[in-house]
Amino acid sequence: MRPLLIEHAHIVNEGRIVEGSVWIRAGKVAGIYEKGEVIPAEARQESEVLNATGQYLIPGVIDEHVHFREPGLSHKADIESESRAAIAGGITSFMEMPNTKPPAISLRELETKFSLAEKHAFANYSFYLGATNDNLEEIRRLDPARVCGVKVFMGASTGNMLVDETRALEQIFAQSPVLIAAHCEDEDILRANTRHYQKQYGENVPVAHHPLIRSEEACYRSSSRAVKLARKHKSRLHILHLSTARELDLFEARPYQPDKKITAEACIHHLWFEQGDYARLGTRIKWNPAIKKASDREALRQGLQNHRIDTVATDHAPHLAGEKDQPYMKAPSGGPMVQHALSAMLELHHQEVLSLPTIVEKMCHTPADLFQVSKRGYIRPGYWADLVLVDPRQSWQVTPESLYYKCGWSPLEGQTFHHSITHTLVNGQIVYKNGAFTGQKNAKRLVFNR
Repeated sequence: MRPLLIEHAHIVNEGRIVEGSVWIRAGKVAGIYEKGEVIPAEARQESEVLNATGQYLIPGVIDEHVHFREPGLSHKADIESESRAAIAGGITSFMEMPNTKPPAISLRELETKFSLAEKHAFANYSFYLGATNDNLEEIRRLDPARVCGVKVFMGASTGNMLVDETRALEQIFAQSPVLIAAHCEDEDILRANTRHYQKQYGENVPVAHHPLIRSEEACYRSSSRAVKLARKHKSRLHILHLSTARELDLFEARPYQPDKKITAEACIHHLWFEQGDYARLGTRIKWNPAIKKASDREALRQGLQNHRIDTVATDHAPHLAGEKDQPYMKAPSGGPMVQHALSAMLELHHQEVLSLPTIVEKMCHTPADLFQVSKRGYIRPGYWADLVLVDPRQSWQVTPESLYYKCGWSPLEGQTFHHSITHTLVNGQIVYKNGAFTGQKNAKRLVFNR
C-alpha cells in the first residue's frame, strides 16, 4: 500500500477546523501538519498526493446500529451490498444487530456472522449478541475486547428476543460484561394501543396513527425502566433511537466521559422527519420507535447540542419496496439509511442546525469513545486512517439510479444535498472515489479497549 498525503484540507477533528495535511502510511495516520508547518521530505517523496483544497476531511463515521439482514434475509440486503452503500456514505465502521435468521443469540451464531463479514464487508465491523430470557450464560462468556455489545429488546422484538421476564432483565443488567444496547418500548402499551385502533379501524388503521400506537408513553415507560435497572446494577447502558422529548430528561446534559454510565442514541430519521411526513411518505417512514411530532424532532436536535444525546446512528433496516408498500398493519418497520446518513447531517449543518464539529463528535468521536473502539474515530497519529473527504461545493440529488442499497429505494429520494462525499478511506486505502468504488476491500474486525 503506497503512502498517501492529503494536502490543503479543512480538517474537522476534536472540536476544531484547521487547514492542513494528513500523511498516511501502512494504513495509519503517520502525521498531521497544520498550515505553515513543515511536511517531512519523505512524506512528499514516498507518497501519492491528493489535493483536497476546499474540502473537509473528517474521521470515518462509526455507525453503531445497523441491520444488514445476513444471514437469512439476504433478499432484502446483505453485508456486502449494505457495507458498500455505507462507505459511499462515509461510514467506515458498523455494528450490526442480532435479529437475523437464525438470530445471533449464541456465540456460535455470532462467530458465523464475523466469518461472513471477514469475506464480504467493505467497512470495518462488529456484531451484537442478542439477549433472550434464557441465554445469560452466552452473555457471560462474551470477550469484551472482541464484541461491541449485547442487544436487549425491551419491546418490539422479532423472533424470541423479547426479554420480558423481570428475573432475566435483572440478571442481564447485573452480569453483562459488555455494554447493553436497549430498544425501549413497553410491550403491554403497544399491544393495548394496537387493539384500541384495530377495534376502531379493523385492519385499515391509518399509518398516521403509528406514533399513537407506538406512543410517547410506551417509549418513556420502557426507557425509564431500563435506566432504573442500570442505576440499580451500575450497568453500562446505551438506549437506542430516542424518539421523544420526554425521554431526554432521563439523561445527563454533559458530554460523554467514561463515568457517564447511561447514554443515549438518536437516529437520522428521527432527526430528519416528523409526524406530518406520513401524509407524503406513508409506510416508507414506518420505523420502530415511530417518528413523532415536530416538537419531538426539535427536542432531539437540541439534545445533541446539550449532550443529553451522545451519538447519532442510522438503524439502517432495509425491506423490499413491495413489503413496505403494503397497508399499515402488514408493512414492516424500518428503512435504508447508511448511504445518506452523513449527507443528511451535513444538510442540517447547511441549514445552520448543527456545527461540523458537533456532527463529527456525535458520529465519529463519541461512538469510538463510548464503545471503547481501539484507534478509530479520530484523526490522530497512530490511529487507523478511516477518513472521509467532503466537498461543500457539490450539490446532488438522491435518485433511484444513485442508490447502492440492495432494496433499491430510499425515503430520501428527490432530496437535494449540498455536500458531496468524494473519497472514503478504510484503513488507509481509498475504497470510494468520486462516485465509484475502487474495487479495494480493506475492512477489519473492530477491537475494543476493555
